[in-house]
Amino acid sequence: MRQPRSASDSPVAINKYLLPREIQVATVRQHPAMLIPASAQTLVGLLIAGILSATVLHGIAGLVLWLLWLLLLLRLVWKILNWSVDYFVVTTERLLLTRGFLTRQINMMPLTKVTDMSFKRSFAGRLLGYGEFIVESAGQDQSLRNVEFIP
Repeated sequence: MRQPRSASDSPVAINKYLLPREIQVATVRQHPAMLIPASAQTLVGLLIAGILSATVLHGIAGLVLWLLWLLLLLRLVWKILNWSVDYFVVTTERLLLTRGFLTRQINMMPLTKVTDMSFKRSFAGRLLGYGEFIVESAGQDQSLRNVEFIP
């Protein structure tokens, strides 16, 4: 987990959402393992497009197949862009989850509302070094309830 020493060490995208009296305790980006499914789908799509265009599909059908693979690649690039700007932040007063490249969404929960916290790791999470952070609050269903892929 990355622990900023001062406001100048933390990402600019986070600093503008902090209150003047708040101090960052921890700032972490989601684990890159969250990109594995989209990467695997793009790779499998590349293999399928390569094999089919070399053997069966030619002309327009082959072009359509490569355009479909290009859509998979663009989807992967979009997920990487979003991952690069998403942060989970713990401050002295609240929890923040920032998401989104073009449309920014900031989910917040005051620490005074937190009644219970836990960290759950699956087998894959233990192997790769990530887990799921679970936050319980006083009788409310929050958007910060489950934060996945936390290193």
